[in-house]
Amino acid sequence: MRVTLISKALVVGAYQRKAEEIARQGIDLTVLTPPSWRDRRGTQLAERLHTSGYQLRTIPLLFNGNFHLHFYPTLWRELRQLRPEVVHLDEEPYNLATVFGVQAARSVGAKSLFFTWQNLHRRYPPPFRWFERIVYRACSAAIAGNAEAEAVLVRKGYQGDVFVLPQFGVDPTIFRPPARQNRQLATAGQQQLNDTRRGVVGAFASDPRPFHIGYAGGLLPEKGLDLLLHACTGLVGEWRLTLAGSGEELETLQTLAADAGIEDRVTLGVKLTSAAMPDFYRSLDVLVLPSRTRPNWKEQFGRVLIEAMACGVSVLGSDSGEIPHVIGDAGLIFPEGDMDALRSQLQYLLVDRAARSRLAAVGRNRVLDRFTMAEIARQTVAVYARL
Repeated sequence: MRVTLISKALVVGAYQRKAEEIARQGIDLTVLTPPSWRDRRGTQLAERLHTSGYQLRTIPLLFNGNFHLHFYPTLWRELRQLRPEVVHLDEEPYNLATVFGVQAARSVGAKSLFFTWQNLHRRYPPPFRWFERIVYRACSAAIAGNAEAEAVLVRKGYQGDVFVLPQFGVDPTIFRPPARQNRQLATAGQQQLNDTRRGVVGAFASDPRPFHIGYAGGLLPEKGLDLLLHACTGLVGEWRLTLAGSGEELETLQTLAADAGIEDRVTLGVKLTSAAMPDFYRSLDVLVLPSRTRPNWKEQFGRVLIEAMACGVSVLGSDSGEIPHVIGDAGLIFPEGDMDALRSQLQYLLVDRAARSRLAAVGRNRVLDRFTMAEIARQTVAVYARL
């Protein structure tokens, strides 16, 4: 089967493992990405990290950074050359890139499908409402990243088949605990897991003594990082906090840390390549995702959670959107916006190494069961086969 996958998300090298896994299942796959993608976190240049077994090509993109109006002007020509049977548009149905893509797919006789994370029911103004209707009619299948997104599609009248699966999984051979810890995770309750983890990554663990709290992603208001800073100020014991990522909240968070007198314990604005993320996670004692719901957004998945879980790190998240369903019984959940509850759970993990070890074991196994790249790719190929 010849498939063309069009995805700005696949500029990230770590995500390209999904394409390799799809190709391994006998799919003649071509991936088209832009040379870069800009958003509120900054600019991500296209990487070439996992490229075996398929074609990975960059093509021009117009209106880079405009989530709704970007599109690929050469896509018609690309598809005429590739002659795919299936065109997988890794885009929301109300975006110009998607309506442009389904029309290009139709011009070469290909079936098309789209992907959606949108877990809030929203009525878009023209022309985006029109784009959505065109895409709904053109696509007989869609992939929804979570169950709430599926419900939104049904409520809006989409009549095609909907398959619920995350956009990406993780490669557990890359996102993994250190070798010794990986053996220990097979038996939950080991007491020395964190000592092992702290000693592995010198770049992030120069001081092995403090409890290392981490976050990865955009430094954005909806991520609740101000709440995390305030929660850390009341912790009893030695701790440090690293917020990896970039975004519009950087200066605000720096000011908050200084005003709270904790700037010497907080590292902000660490920019890491996708290849460096496993080492960062392995340096942590807990990964926190304190997202807060906004009128136009709630957490749609929280990929950093499964990456950290795969690396043998305990996780702690708010109850915004999909976070509790991703974590399951593999971590701790607090009511979003509740600083006291967040601080209490951080304190619990700071003092109870055995609890961190148990959560690490459960989390790793949960990823292996549900969230590997191979499993997500297998289910994605099953969608192609239905088309």
